[in-house]
Formats: sequence, structure tokens, C-alpha cells
Amino acid sequence: MKTQKQGRNGRKTGVEVVCLDCGAVEAYDAKASGCAACGSQWVEARYDYAEIGKIWGHELEDRPFDLWRYGELLPIQDRQAVLGMGEGGTPLIPAVNLGMMLGCPNIYIKDERQGPTSSFKDRQAAVGVAGLKEAGITEAVLASTGNVAIAYSAYAARAGIKLWAFLTSLVPAEKMREVAIYGTQVIKVTASYDKAKQVAAAFAQERGLYLERGARSILPVEAMKTVAFEIAEQVGGLGAAHRAWRAPDWYVQAVSGGLGPYGVQKGFSELMKMGLIERMPALASIQTEGCSPMVHAWKQGLESAQPILSPRTHIATLSTGDPGRMYTLLKQRMQAGGGGVFENVTDEEAFRAMHILAKMEGISVEPAAAVAFAGLIKLVRAGVIKSDQVIVVNCTGHTMPIEKSILGEGWARNVVIPGKSKVETPQEGLLAALRRVTADRYPRILIVDDTPDARRLIRRVLQSQGEYTIYEASNGQDALQIAQDEVPDLIILDLMMPEVDGFKVLDQLKASPDTSPIPVIVVTAKELTASEKRRLEGQIHTLMQKGEFMNDDLMDEVRSLVK
Repeated sequence: MKTQKQGRNGRKTGVEVVCLDCGAVEAYDAKASGCAACGSQWVEARYDYAEIGKIWGHELEDRPFDLWRYGELLPIQDRQAVLGMGEGGTPLIPAVNLGMMLGCPNIYIKDERQGPTSSFKDRQAAVGVAGLKEAGITEAVLASTGNVAIAYSAYAARAGIKLWAFLTSLVPAEKMREVAIYGTQVIKVTASYDKAKQVAAAFAQERGLYLERGARSILPVEAMKTVAFEIAEQVGGLGAAHRAWRAPDWYVQAVSGGLGPYGVQKGFSELMKMGLIERMPALASIQTEGCSPMVHAWKQGLESAQPILSPRTHIATLSTGDPGRMYTLLKQRMQAGGGGVFENVTDEEAFRAMHILAKMEGISVEPAAAVAFAGLIKLVRAGVIKSDQVIVVNCTGHTMPIEKSILGEGWARNVVIPGKSKVETPQEGLLAALRRVTADRYPRILIVDDTPDARRLIRRVLQSQGEYTIYEASNGQDALQIAQDEVPDLIILDLMMPEVDGFKVLDQLKASPDTSPIPVIVVTAKELTASEKRRLEGQIHTLMQKGEFMNDDLMDEVRSLVK
């Protein structure tokens, strides 16, 4: 039996619920907690894909680019239940500088920070709360590590639904306050997120309230698949005169319980069923090392994940220690089409990725989102992701506000304006104070390369990971002049330049007592002959090939030379 659903175009399309265990088919009911036939909580919504494919083929282009563009594949029957706060329709941004650093020119950021509450959980809340409103549910319970509670709180407030949010005490106080400001009743659980889920479930059962169950509920999974629909349209439109549908080679996302990639995988599989894409993307699900039960199971070849009873991570939003059946389902579906990997990164690697992304792309992300980018860097370095592949990374949330542990100490400098007792004029006092802002001497580095893109890349790599005063020279003659005038702490030198090449620059640097002590890192695309290598002996500190910026060698050398 199918529930009839009103499409945006006025046509009726069907949605049914299928049990993943016994195969029973039932009518969709938002209040149902599982399969009526066998009691399983694992069910899935299915649709008339052939019919919907025809509708989309004729009418999709004329619809607004938002989440509700794909209404026929969402289980909301009454369009009046939709609250509409600008959810979905997020941009796909080329990561040009990060791509240059990694040698992967086709990296794109799905910028989910631009949702109503600045995370991709807005999709889940938009569809979830619309479903509750449609079903006449006026009070609901959920457990969260932060973003889900914030998003649901905003939409529940708009819908007039009373919300109880059970949050682990590890959630930053700023996120808890944001949940509370919407009128949600916050219950702080001094235990792990998994324990908070248990307490929330017991509370909902005792009071007879609706419980948001994540991947075991129809609405959240259906919401998350809209990420896949948008990506396939956006990737299909890259460099094309007419929009088409195309899956990327890789979809990368940070993972806690697994709902996000599970829903996205379903979205791409539905596009396959409608004949809109030709292949599935590989999924890269990234966890933080201190709480990565899925990664451990994957690397050990297990069919189910062993729970992590005591997560050890500062990234609280990813601290789901027990993914339950979700790992098994994700693994099975990855193996059935597209493939992929589970990988983990340390908290430190995630924090470093936050800095890199902010300083190289101008995009500030929360630690959970940075885990995905750290995972991308790790997989590129390992050769799992290839340089010619199209990669989309889900930028799941914005870091608002910046957590103190991310920046550390000394991230700001004080300007003290002298009082009237000073003899100097106000103007002189202000100038003196401003001069003190930059009084600390940053290590000075001279970049010498006749290619602007190469200079820009090296500059961005340096700026993303430290504080340096940087000079640039586009030719050997200018490099020698800057070296004499500024006497930098380090020179990064290209060999292949017209007129005064890198070899001649080295000879003249070493001939001057002022510049001869300056350490030099040679970065070149040229395969050096034996005689050229001998010519460099004793004149440089390190020889590196261009394209090696994806690893840590350059920064390790820089740090060792400018301490």
C-alpha cells in the first residue's frame, strides 16, 4: 500500500515504507516507530522512481534551487507543513588553493554552513519538523551533540512544537545556550553521547512523546539525501553549457553516527534508479581517532563495529561511540556500488585543517567539518584519492564562535593608548602603540620563482601554518637585491629562471659575507643531472621537487630553519 503524496507540480506520487529485515511493505506513517510485521526499527522509504524521473525531466529546471525542489522524493504530503527558512540550495565552491597544495585541481566544497543555523543538520530539521507538524505532533524529544539540537530548536520554535534536547555535557556551552534561546528545554547529561541517547529514549517512552531516532527514522534519512541531489546537479553543470546530472568520483564527510553518508548514499542510488547518473561515487567516511569505531571495524574486516565506551576526543560533535547497525549498512551499500573507505584523523590534524582551510580558502569551519578535510588530505597523501578525480567535501558546519582551544594563546595583540599624563602628543602616542603591534619579529622568508602561481602557492602554504614576513622575487636579479637589503632568515628558490637562474643566484649569495649564511631550500620541477646536483652540494640546505607540497616536508624544513 502506498501513501499518496502531492508533488510541487500538482501530480500525485507514491511513497511506501519497506522493512530492511522482513521485507514487509507498509503505508508511510510519521508516528510509526518501526515495522508492524516484525518489530524491526530499520525501515526505508521507497518511491515510484520511473514516474518521478519523468516529472523531473520536464519540470525540475523551473523550480527554485532549494531542498524542496525535490519534493516528489520527500515524504511530506502537505506542502503547507513546510516551514521554509532557506534550507538547501547551498553552493559548491571550488577549493582552488587547497587543490593547488594537494595537486588535485578538482576539489569542491559543499558549503552547508550557509543553512539557517549554519550546519547541514538544517536539512534534517526542515524535513523532520515538517513531518512532525504534518502528523500533528506537538512535543518531541531528541539527543544531540550540538548541531542537531540547534537546527531542530529553530524549526520547532517556528512550528510551535515543544522540544526536549538531551545534550552530553561535553557540548560547548555556546552551543547549549543557542539551543536554549529558541525555547527548547535543555537537559545536560553528564556522560557520553551514547548514554544521553539512552536517557532521552527512556524519557520519551515514559511520557509517550515522539523520539527523533536518527537513521532509524524515515524523515532524517530522506532529508540528508537532498545533499546528493544538489551535488549531482552542480557537478553536472561544471563547465557545461547545459545542466546535466553527474556524480563526483568521491564524496567526503566527517562521520559520527553515520546518518549523513547513509542518506547521501541513498540519494545517489535513487538517481541511479531514475537513470540520471551513470555511476555511484566512492564514499570517504572520516572519524576522529579518539572515537572511530567504524574505522576500526573497517580496517579489521569486521561486519559490525565494536563500541568505544570512553571516547577520547575534544571534538564532541563526533563522539558517537556506538554506531550500532549503521556501520554494517553503510559498509554493505558502499560495497554494492561505488566503494569507498573509512578513515580517521587525530584532533590535532583536524585543528590544523581548520587553519589551512581558513587561511587558504577563506572558509571557517567547525572542528567536526575540519575532520573531513583532514581526512581528504590524508587520503590524497596515501594515494587513495587520485589527482585527476572530482572530489566533493561536505563542509558540515561553521565554527561560531571560535573555540579557545583552536587558536591557543597569543592570537590577538593589544593596543594601549597612552593617557593624558604622557608628554607626547595624542598622535605620537597612537603611532607608538600601533608600532608595538608589529614589534615582534616574525621569521622572514624570500620566495624566488618566475611563475606567479608557484609563488602564490608557497606563500599560501606558509601563511596557512605560521606567522612569517614574506618577500617575493620574480627573477634572480630582484632576489639578490632583496637578499642584500633585507637579509631574510630563509630563501625558497626556484632553479629554472630566465637570465639569472637559480644556480647563479646561489653563487652570488655565497660570495657575499652578508648573505652566505642564509639557508636555502631549492624547489624545482627540473630533473637534475648528476653534475647539477654536485653543483648544489654545500650551497643549499634541501632540494625538493615541485608538487611535494601535499606532504609536510616543506613546512618541516621551514620550521627547522627559522626557529
